[in-house]
Order: sequence, then C-alpha cells, then structure tokens
Amino acid sequence: MAYNKELAERVKTKLKGISGVVEKEKMGGLTFMKDRKLYARIQDNDLMVRCDKNVTEELLKKEGARRFEMKGKTNMKDWLLIGSEGLKSQEGFDYWMGITHDFNCK
Repeated sequence: MAYNKELAERVKTKLKGISGVVEKEKMGGLTFMKDRKLYARIQDNDLMVRCDKNVTEELLKKEGARRFEMKGKTNMKDWLLIGSEGLKSQEGFDYWMGITHDFNCK
C-alpha cells in the first residue's frame, strides 16, 4: 500500500516547528507521532487524525470524514479518516490538522 506523497508533504510543512514530532514509515503509510501518540497518518489518500471522543459524532458530519476501522471494527472512537474530498481545500486541510493538533497538544 502506497501513501499519497503530496499529502505527506502538506502534513510535513504544517508540522514544521512543532517540537517532538517524529515521522515513521510503517504498515504501508506514513505516521507522525508526538509524545508516543499518533498525531497524524497518511494511509493511501486519506489523512488519519485523532480527536476528542466527545466531538466524534459531530465531526463525522463533515465532508470526507469517516470512522477509522481496523479489521472491520470501529472501537477507536477518537480516530478518524479524512478522505480527499475533505482535504482538497487548504481551509479543509487546516481544519483537520487543527483538530488533531488540539487533541495531541492539550
């Protein structure tokens, strides 16, 4: 599984200057970790972000957002996948990067 290199560059640019972010290629994607927690991940053409569990349902109403599934299960309620339709504008991309930043830097 390859990941979207253009999306990866957008994420790298956005994360410049945030201390403690580590980038790792694993499981066919590119993962960004902060303080040993998932900050963001590029998987195929999707951006995986983390959010507060209390706002998950509201965020799922946004364009391109869906629950992250592992082996058909959606038990990680604070992990979302954002498809390209939710990331095509800079405003949309910045919104989702802000959501994961708020979760990881609280």
